[in-house]
Amino acid sequence: MRIDRITVELRPRSSWEAAELGIALVRHHPRAIWKPWLIATLPVFVLLNAIGWWLELLPWAALVFWWLKPVFDRIPLFVLSRAVFGQVPTVRETLDAQRTWGWRWMLHYLTWRRLGPYRSLYLPVDLLEGGEGKHARRNVIGGSARGVAAWLTIVFVHFETALIFGAMALVPLFIPFEQMRESFDAMRESFFVAQPAWTQVATNLLYYAAATAMEPFYVGAGFGLYLNRRTQLEAWDVELAFRRLRARIGGALMVACLAIGVAFAPARDARAAEETAQSPPAPTMREALGPRFVDDKAFADSVAKVKQDPLLNPTEKRTTWVPRDKQELKKKDPSSLALKIAEWIGNLLEAGLWLVLGALVVALVVTAKRWWPWLRGVATPARADPSAISLAPTEHDTELPADIAASVRRLWAEGLSRRALALLYRASVESMVARTGAFLVPGATEAECLRASRALGAAEDRDAFARVVRTWQYAAYADRLPDGDAFEALVSNAAARFGWAA
Repeated sequence: MRIDRITVELRPRSSWEAAELGIALVRHHPRAIWKPWLIATLPVFVLLNAIGWWLELLPWAALVFWWLKPVFDRIPLFVLSRAVFGQVPTVRETLDAQRTWGWRWMLHYLTWRRLGPYRSLYLPVDLLEGGEGKHARRNVIGGSARGVAAWLTIVFVHFETALIFGAMALVPLFIPFEQMRESFDAMRESFFVAQPAWTQVATNLLYYAAATAMEPFYVGAGFGLYLNRRTQLEAWDVELAFRRLRARIGGALMVACLAIGVAFAPARDARAAEETAQSPPAPTMREALGPRFVDDKAFADSVAKVKQDPLLNPTEKRTTWVPRDKQELKKKDPSSLALKIAEWIGNLLEAGLWLVLGALVVALVVTAKRWWPWLRGVATPARADPSAISLAPTEHDTELPADIAASVRRLWAEGLSRRALALLYRASVESMVARTGAFLVPGATEAECLRASRALGAAEDRDAFARVVRTWQYAAYADRLPDGDAFEALVSNAAARFGWAA
């Protein structure tokens, strides 16, 4: 690790400022991060959805992709760990590195550490440093940054959720106002009543888009925290300052040493002195060295200024809570007359509040005969008249009639529309179960019945059953009854498909 090649300014930062530094690094290298991310994650996402479609477990595809996030986090971490030292990897280098780099720790991050809130901070410790004794190393690197790392996890989860629901909220903007109600009913049915496969795939796709947009920033913020903690613990900024100082004063120090050597050179012999006396005077050191001459006093002043540089003498201010000794405070700060008056007023107000509370309790007890019966009347629910309870058996308590179509039409003609549709739905379900041999638990939902009806041989039978279920849902949940013609067509079609007497 050559810290002299680092491309960011190293200095002690607050944890939130360090997280912003990591996010800025991600913004500075978008192509190097998102290209390999899409190449590596998109096939996995498509494969998971295909398996979920085949097993009819599409919601689990998004859950599995979320669980595999630590595996994909290696991509932005690999790019940032190289780019911060001036070596931005290519897409091929990043993808080739994913075959072997960091797999040693993935078992940990996919099991007991998967739900840990410090993943963005501890992932660089394990993947970039490696080695043994990482538990103590994580504690040292974590330090005061663990709280910010946990908050980063919470914040980015909310960011992803906001992106998903924000994209869903954009859909009504493209719906004409006059069709708004029908569209909302269709959306409610598609997403909450009988969710088709395409809505589940669309939901998974929204989650993938949100995770693709936010996850590299989450990893970058954790990498910024990691860099900041290494700077604080290992004084990278001080080391860089010394290296810059050595480069700056190296030339001046060489000239100074040369001047000192010339000043203490041995004296010439007498003959040389006579020749020198006859020859013109020798130039002085300032004349000989010219602009390269360095005054000793100026050099000493420069060294003194360098020693006073705040980078070489960093200071840190820490604030801690200490227990307060009441007796010592009383000795150091004796109560004055004003404090005694304030304390007396406070005691007086407290006594007044207690008196008011006592008066309220007494008033409630005295007037209990007036308000207690009224309060009991409000709290006690009104008893229903036993004579108003209908003792007629429901359709679920009776056997199916011999002529189902005629019974359904009779109930419809008597104005019992819901009972007619309920009988039609119940008869359709029993006919479907008799044909397919499916097992439905008591209280099975409409969606479960629709899934069981896929075993019907003919497509016309499946369509007829789906029409009955859809009509029943509209009547039961949306209070939308079919008109007479639609009802008659529905009964006739169901009777023809399920073999009832027409």
